[in-house]
Amino acid sequence: MDLLTIQHQDFTMYVECSKYESIWGKAVRNVGEDNLLTTYTWTDGVKSAMLNDELIENGSQARAVFFDNAEYPIWVEFGSHVSKAQFGSILQADNDRFSFRGHTLAGFINYGNEVGRSELHMVYNIGKEQRHFKLGYEVLSTKLNYHEHWKKIIEDIEAEYRMLSLDYMKRTFHGFSPDTKGETPELIWWSIFAGEQEKFVKACRSIIERPRHRLRGYEVYLRADKLKRVPTNIENELAEHRQEQAHLYRVEEHLQSNDTQENRFLKYALNQITTKYEILKQRIEAIKNTSDTLKQEMDEMQKTLKHLQRNPFFRTVGRFKGLTQESLVLQRATGYSQVYKTWNLLRRAYSLNDGMYRLQSKDIATLYEIWCFIEVSHIVREQLGIDVDVDHRNRMEMNGVFTWELGKGEHSRILFRKDGVELAELVYNPKHTEKENDSISMEHLVVPTVPQKPDIVLQLTKDDIEKGMKMTYLFDAKYRINDRTSEGVDTPPDDAINQMHRYRDAIYYKENKEGKTGLKKEIIGGYILFPGNGDPIEVAKAKFQQSLDEVNIGAFPLRPNDVENRKLLEHFIKELIGKASTEILDDSIPQKGLYYTPVEPKDAVYMILTLDDKANSDIHAILEGRANVIIMGKKGIEETKDIQTIRYIAPIIPGGHIEGYYRVGKANLVRVNDADYPIRIKFDVCDWVRLDRSAKFGMAKWAFRGVCKTHEEFFNHCKEHAI
Repeated sequence: MDLLTIQHQDFTMYVECSKYESIWGKAVRNVGEDNLLTTYTWTDGVKSAMLNDELIENGSQARAVFFDNAEYPIWVEFGSHVSKAQFGSILQADNDRFSFRGHTLAGFINYGNEVGRSELHMVYNIGKEQRHFKLGYEVLSTKLNYHEHWKKIIEDIEAEYRMLSLDYMKRTFHGFSPDTKGETPELIWWSIFAGEQEKFVKACRSIIERPRHRLRGYEVYLRADKLKRVPTNIENELAEHRQEQAHLYRVEEHLQSNDTQENRFLKYALNQITTKYEILKQRIEAIKNTSDTLKQEMDEMQKTLKHLQRNPFFRTVGRFKGLTQESLVLQRATGYSQVYKTWNLLRRAYSLNDGMYRLQSKDIATLYEIWCFIEVSHIVREQLGIDVDVDHRNRMEMNGVFTWELGKGEHSRILFRKDGVELAELVYNPKHTEKENDSISMEHLVVPTVPQKPDIVLQLTKDDIEKGMKMTYLFDAKYRINDRTSEGVDTPPDDAINQMHRYRDAIYYKENKEGKTGLKKEIIGGYILFPGNGDPIEVAKAKFQQSLDEVNIGAFPLRPNDVENRKLLEHFIKELIGKASTEILDDSIPQKGLYYTPVEPKDAVYMILTLDDKANSDIHAILEGRANVIIMGKKGIEETKDIQTIRYIAPIIPGGHIEGYYRVGKANLVRVNDADYPIRIKFDVCDWVRLDRSAKFGMAKWAFRGVCKTHEEFFNHCKEHAI
């Protein structure tokens, strides 16, 4: 069935899509039907426009036809009076998809991940006359609300990296407006002039045909018979020399001159714009997929600008030396005002707020990936605390003709520190290969097989087992949603989850030290970030969330303005930050036939402690070797002592005796509502070993090795506790 039919005086256009109903249903489910309206516009000559058998008016809103990642066959049947027709896209790949046979122009268009305002442009000939037709509409996303979510993504990216969102050679564009701050990259210059060039050329021609003049006086020497009038200052001289016909009289005459301040400005602006246009034109033509149609248009514009420069009018105009004061002629006069306006537009800064000027941005998948990186960095900072220092070592790098991209690997590092101690780092798009320390890779991480390129790498620094040890977690942003849902919850693509398994198995740690050349497993877990939707309670029950606890591989729905589902990721990263290395390793799944055990620190501590009735609820279970958890006030251990180095605990029973000791499995700090001890130490203990009487004193001496500095301190402590 034809989705859209345009009846024009020169042709009839048909737009089709075989999977439209499925695409529409997905979009309604993810975005809502009220957000799937678009405004259709077209140039003159259209007799009627039918959308799903309903008549629509020029400039009116109606149901959207075009969506991302969908194929649209297009047929245009011309009348017999049309001799030639072609698709007018700026991309050669699009033009190659359309062919003109007989009197029919046919082909297909797929916008991929490009969303925004677009125009279907056709160029055709009737005799020697070339005509253009443009149909305007919006290409919408089936996963995100273009009018709300896209704007939020752009705002967040622009707040961190100005002008990073911009791109060129895209099929869609967006509105943008002047800004009082910032800069004007070459891309914006080109985009602005593309919309103003015809008006600029027309204004230049109008001025040359009817320029503003100024009367300018100059001295001449004339004979008496050549004088048109006799100035009063030469009357006496004329009377004195009336008999001398060859005598010359000095007089002042006034002539109209083109050498005005405004005409000098026109000459300057035209020269500057022509030079800039020629430079950028050469760079654009070097792009492989630039269409022949675009190249032809650029050639014609360059010839026009050059022709204007060579006009004899400018020979009578001097060099521009700047504007000493505001000129009403430049601001209001016909022609001059348009030249002055164009010049100001090309010099101003712009923002991506809605406006009348066109600008192309990166495709939505790339924008979503960058936005996820920014979101993860914000969440990490929030969970580490507001007093954390953030060291942005990431930078933007020139990409292509005149667009920017976010640096990769070492060039995109964000470090999180507190009191000079590194807590975490975040890296965007590193590419891991068999080469160590590649410029876009990360230190010590290698891939012996084929290159791997995760989107976001989070490394948390843990000092409990080994100084400076980093636990590595991967996040991959996917602008895709599975076709099927589970209990009304969007699910991530299966191949994206499989990719996380591949990353964890492919990326290894290799330390560059003598005698330590073997490979070690590096990735703790991998997680997909996708623009899914669903009730947070149901999302938490979803398979891709439950698998986080089982295999440390899963997914998180993350979309702009979805505060509730964002909390799932916030809570998860908070747990990662709070976990000790021993707990992380305990949760990791070992190879069949093997098991993980924490490495014994070189400065491991073996200690005893006096039980605190206030902290521990069941002291009898502890003394009888039936406890699983021991909690004590933080003042029970030296402030400088690392609790993760404690390996054994011997509780002191009332009366000051030691009956046995526990092996410590995990140790963490917990916060409680207590004025005396707001921070408690929680030990998960196991393996109770009861001592006989002869071993008790030896146990006490052994247990205090990491607590007491001298023998005297040790014996005084034993005496105090009646050991």
